[in-house]
Amino acid sequence: MPKVEIKQPIIDEIKKNAENASSAVLVDYRGLTVEQDTKLRKTLREAGVCYKVYKNTLLKRAFEGTDFAQLDDSLEGPTAIAFAYEDATVAARLITEFAKTAPVLEIKCGVVEGTLYDVNGMAQIATIPGRDVLISRLLGSLQSPVTNFARVLKQIAEKDGEAAPAPAAEEAPAEA
Repeated sequence: MPKVEIKQPIIDEIKKNAENASSAVLVDYRGLTVEQDTKLRKTLREAGVCYKVYKNTLLKRAFEGTDFAQLDDSLEGPTAIAFAYEDATVAARLITEFAKTAPVLEIKCGVVEGTLYDVNGMAQIATIPGRDVLISRLLGSLQSPVTNFARVLKQIAEKDGEAAPAPAAEEAPAEA
C-alpha cells in the first residue's frame, strides 16, 4: 500500500478539524511529563478543544488553501495543535493557564478568526474572557441602565406617595 494512501485519512481528519475550527494554536510540548500531557489533554477536551500531535508535513499539506496555511513557517520541531470551535480564545486561554504549572509548554503561534498571531499576540488573545463571560458582561451592561432607571422611578413614586397623604392629613383636622 503506498504511503500516500496511508496518510490521506490523517490529512482528511486535519482538514475536517480546520474547516470547523475558529482558531488553532501551535504548541511546543517538549519536556511535558506524561502526567502533565494527560492532564492538559483532559482539560482541553472538556472545553471542546481538539488537541493532537501530527507530523508537520501532514499539517502543511492539510492547510493548503486555508487560513491555517499561515502557520506553515512555525511548523518546525515537535508540534501539537489545538483546534477551538465555538470559543475562539479558549485554546489559547487554557494552554496559557496550564503553562503556569508546566513552564516547558510554549505556544508557538496561532490563527484566530483567520488572523495569524505570534507568541505575544496569543498571550493577548489568552487574556480575553470566554464567550459566555463576555455575553453575561454585555447583558449586565445593558440591564444596568434599565435597572437604575426603574429604581429611580420607584423612588420618585414612593416619594410622591408619601408627600400626597401628608397634606391630606393636615387638611382633615382643619375641617373638623
